Amino acid sequence: MDWGNILELSLRELIGVQAIVFALAAIGINVQFGYTGLLNFGQAAFAAVGGYGIAVIVTTYDMSFWLGLVVGIVGAIVLALLLGIPTLRLRADYLAIVTIAASEIVRLVGRSAWGRDVFGGSDGITGFSNAFYDLNPFTEPFEFGPFQFRERVLWVLVVGWVLVAVCTLVVWLLMRSPWGRVLKGIREDEDAVRSLGKNVYAYKMQSLVLGGVIGALAGMVYSLFQGAMQPDVYATNFTFFAYAILILGGAATVFGPVLGAAIVWFAFQFIDLALRGAIQQEYIPSWLMDANDTGAVRFMLTGIVLVLLLVFRPQGILGDRREIALDAR
Repeated sequence: MDWGNILELSLRELIGVQAIVFALAAIGINVQFGYTGLLNFGQAAFAAVGGYGIAVIVTTYDMSFWLGLVVGIVGAIVLALLLGIPTLRLRADYLAIVTIAASEIVRLVGRSAWGRDVFGGSDGITGFSNAFYDLNPFTEPFEFGPFQFRERVLWVLVVGWVLVAVCTLVVWLLMRSPWGRVLKGIREDEDAVRSLGKNVYAYKMQSLVLGGVIGALAGMVYSLFQGAMQPDVYATNFTFFAYAILILGGAATVFGPVLGAAIVWFAFQFIDLALRGAIQQEYIPSWLMDANDTGAVRFMLTGIVLVLLLVFRPQGILGDRREIALDAR
């Protein structure tokens, strides 16, 4: 096996588009769950709304790309309000149930036959990313050591990581402010915060909206990179990937979601390529596993690592046990 090539391809995933998308999704969940204690299991719905905002406005209604960005963000805000108004006064599990249902509703509406003229049905929508790539200042591929990036990919990477940096900075500043300290207080004991005269309901709503908007940015980046808005990409496993990344990096930490996203996608690529190389060189017998099994096996191995992490370091890589920990014991 060519370990150098395997390592090179895997290192590309550290800064790849998948890492960007799930870092943004996990940052949004970090605001909601890590800092506020809100169980949002519908981050995929916010990402889908962001992607559809651009795709529908540009392709279906032949309007401005910039208007599509605004519609995607406003759509995420409206979705957060619709989910939060009836549930945030109740126990946390009600929000979890409603958001996971909303995630599936958004996906099924997007792929429905009756909405095909607007949302494209199960085939999705294409042809809306040209305006984004027309802004691309890069005219030739970029080489850095062994890595080479095409112009379009480089443009997505630059925009994506700038968004990650801005969102990370915003979260860092907010959590150091009095507003952020109220969120942490709500996570620990919302009755105590309420007794101090704070409007817990309003703070929860603000957290849900902020995290949802960041999730919508993840959907926008991914749909623009793919050049297509396909609803089945935003199934519930999208949200669970984001949670796994957050848990790995450390909930209630500023850089935890970014680190977790980079490590997860590096591990996925490295395990997949290593297994395929071992099968090709017959280090792994064909009766035990073939190339078609590598996708499932890499998820199994990653899952085992996450379980061990929950047992032996429940606060994640960067997390502080005094701040927050997910206890699996």
